[in-house]
Amino acid sequence: MVHITKFVKNNWVLTLVPIGFLVGWYLDRRNDENLTAFRNKSKLFQRELKPGEEVTWK
Repeated sequence: MVHITKFVKNNWVLTLVPIGFLVGWYLDRRNDENLTAFRNKSKLFQRELKPGEEVTWK
């Protein structure tokens, strides 16, 4: 355990930046999954899709 804390202390950029990137990527993906439940249900963009038309937001 001492070796891990010493490594993080000496090389905090090499350890914390990738961890922050991964946490941000995970939270972004989770937010996108939550927003897909409301896709095309906004009053501003609510309309019937034409046959064969893709959804406006994936």
